[in-house]
Amino acid sequence: VQLQASGGGLVQAGGSLRLSCAASGRTFSSYAMGWFRQAPGKEREFVAAINWSGGSTGYADSVKGRFTISRDNAKNTVYLQMNSLKPEDTAVYCCAADGRSSIWSYSRNLLDYDYWGQGTQVTVSS
Repeated sequence: VQLQASGGGLVQAGGSLRLSCAASGRTFSSYAMGWFRQAPGKEREFVAAINWSGGSTGYADSVKGRFTISRDNAKNTVYLQMNSLKPEDTAVYCCAADGRSSIWSYSRNLLDYDYWGQGTQVTVSS
């Protein structure tokens, strides 16, 4: 599966952005999907994930209550709605597809993700 992330940009603290990740290739709905981010000088970290149906989601503590992950299997797209953005949210955000988790679950471990998009830059100014 090929993944293409978009929607990043520059926003002031307290603002919002919506990231999209469009998938092509193999059956999108077979995969749990995740968003990860990497800030300069830091390791890639888990942000949010969603199971194949969209009925189960998980978030990093740092974004819980501010970010919402969703998916539209008819459009082969997963979204990340980011509200109340903070300067510490500045990073390159990547979407990824996980074909190993069961249909009821998702993974927070980047090693479980087989396919990765190219990333989109999110910059939050103070």
